[in-house]
Amino acid sequence: MAGALSNGTRCAALVGPYQSGKTTLLESLLYATGAIPRKGSVKDGSSVGDSAPEARSGQRSTEISVGQTEFLGDDWVFLDCPGSVELAQEGYNAVLAADVAVIVCEPATERAVALAPLFRFLQSRNIPHMVYINKMDTATQPVQAVLDALQANSDRPLVMRQVPIAEGEQNTGYVDLVSERAYLYKPGEASDLISLPDTLADEEQLARQVMLEAIADFDDDLLEKLLEDAVPATDEVYQQMAKDLREGLIVPVFLGAAEQDHGVRRLLKALRHETPSPDDTARRMGIEPSGEAVAQVFKTLHAAQAGKLSISRVWRGEVAEGDSLNGKRVGSVLKLTGNQQKKASKAGLGDVVAFGRMDDVTTGDLLTTSGKAPDGLESWPEPLTPVYAFAVETQNRADEVKLTGALQRLYEEDPSLTYKQDTAVHQLLLMGQGEIHLKIAIEKMQNKFGVAARTETPKVPYKETIKKSVSQHARFKRQTGGHGMFADVHVDIKPLPRGEGFAFSDTVVGGNIPKQFIPAVETGAREFLEEGALGFPVVDVAVTLTDGQFHAVDSNEMSFKLAAREAMKEGLPKCAPVLLEPILKVDVDVPSDFTNKVHGLVSGRRGQILGFDAKEGWPGWDTVSVLMPQSEIHDLIIELRTATQGVATFSADFDHLQELAGREADMVVQAHRTDMAEAS
Repeated sequence: MAGALSNGTRCAALVGPYQSGKTTLLESLLYATGAIPRKGSVKDGSSVGDSAPEARSGQRSTEISVGQTEFLGDDWVFLDCPGSVELAQEGYNAVLAADVAVIVCEPATERAVALAPLFRFLQSRNIPHMVYINKMDTATQPVQAVLDALQANSDRPLVMRQVPIAEGEQNTGYVDLVSERAYLYKPGEASDLISLPDTLADEEQLARQVMLEAIADFDDDLLEKLLEDAVPATDEVYQQMAKDLREGLIVPVFLGAAEQDHGVRRLLKALRHETPSPDDTARRMGIEPSGEAVAQVFKTLHAAQAGKLSISRVWRGEVAEGDSLNGKRVGSVLKLTGNQQKKASKAGLGDVVAFGRMDDVTTGDLLTTSGKAPDGLESWPEPLTPVYAFAVETQNRADEVKLTGALQRLYEEDPSLTYKQDTAVHQLLLMGQGEIHLKIAIEKMQNKFGVAARTETPKVPYKETIKKSVSQHARFKRQTGGHGMFADVHVDIKPLPRGEGFAFSDTVVGGNIPKQFIPAVETGAREFLEEGALGFPVVDVAVTLTDGQFHAVDSNEMSFKLAAREAMKEGLPKCAPVLLEPILKVDVDVPSDFTNKVHGLVSGRRGQILGFDAKEGWPGWDTVSVLMPQSEIHDLIIELRTATQGVATFSADFDHLQELAGREADMVVQAHRTDMAEAS
């Protein structure tokens, strides 16, 4: 059968929404193949997947878990990926390293839209994928309704491979539509082969015809046979299925209930016979079979004992401990299963291994003996754009020197996390995909790197400006014995158009102020504008030095700098200061069914809707463009996801500063003054 029984280790990534049962499926796959003697559970923390402390405490996957096994003489690696939309980067990285993605979902039509971003990603990279509809033992909706809901989110045709056998309201087995064999589920064991129920014969024939017509769209010989009412051979159908999957033409759909081991062995057999080989996958990526060793890092871990681990897939050749890749020595080669590490002498085609202590290697790097990537290789995609942020600081001041290093290691492990020092508000920001994402990062930072941190909502970089002009005189004089300090200045302070910044000029004549002191006046004015009459940096102001006096002995640059500051201190409050808030241009990507909800949501956050249009390359999705105050952005993603089954997202960029007046401005100024008083 095509695409099966080839050399090399094959790899399948288990992906899908939160609580769809991926970790339970991994346990069942490992148990069914004899890799583990008994199944663990997520609830009691005994599963192979979810082995990280943060996963155990939250009873949810937080990072890729690796499971190694063997099935009918073939080596397999399964990558169990987090389901939370906030941890989607882990799943995207895993499918880039896999031969096939198994999308695990529940039999619920209302949750199908949550799979849209995943379907789009797999299709955009042409990654073969199949669907496993899990929890069929608790299904309350017809399978066809679930399939239709899933199909609405996929450009590829979804091809049902089974129909359920029902007894009352319970699904007790299935009919395989290719072999036309019927099976009765047995919890924890392989299903029993039974005779096809007479009551199901018509439904099975209709479903099989639909399946055959779907794959016949891609094969003229098969189409001709169907038109002639000829029955294609079973092997021919399997071969066409494997070919179509490998070429990304169809998405096979299987049924089961992983907690009961239902349908798991049938899924394993389909994977074995239809999943592309590592050679096939490498070719799809642009890597030919012959040549130097090639491996790609798809996950970085910092382990307590082993140090930095670069989890990689070998696409060509062999890699052993001590080899050089990209000019870096491979410190060790480790095979992973859950949190267990086992030393290996070498890694070959298709193997998923961790290379130890390759400090300068990052996620997405392609590793070769020569350090040169093959020509024409598709680039590793950019990480997801941050949509949520915390301001972070250490709980213990002694840990401040360790904080940046810990954040850098978090970023290496998960590139959808990032951090930066926001100089405008003097805060260190940790940014990611949502509140849960960042809380996991903070927990991990303490568990793995020993840095306990506290978080708060990031401050908004408000500014202020002036609306009136004023002429101001100021004199600075100090006598302390010996040389004193003296400077006298006259300045005009005027507003500038929005976005002009700061401008300084002088019209001093007759040498009333020596030229060498004039730059000090500009410096003094600039420095004072860092905190204006309302307590915020002042923008769009022009200062003109018009006149002044100096003393031949006591005047110096510092005197004129301090005199300028005094002039600004006395003059700015007379210029009708006004608060400015940053306004962002926000593009919200949302399924069209939820577009009206988004309109109401952003309007409630003082957003100004600019319009909306179809999202390019995403049928059934819109992009809503909005102008929105930055103060309304912090938890926007939470409300968007709540309103859209968790799938809407946004990007935001600074657009302009806008006046803020009235009660809202008063509250901002008062809160700022309170913060400053507490800080002092």
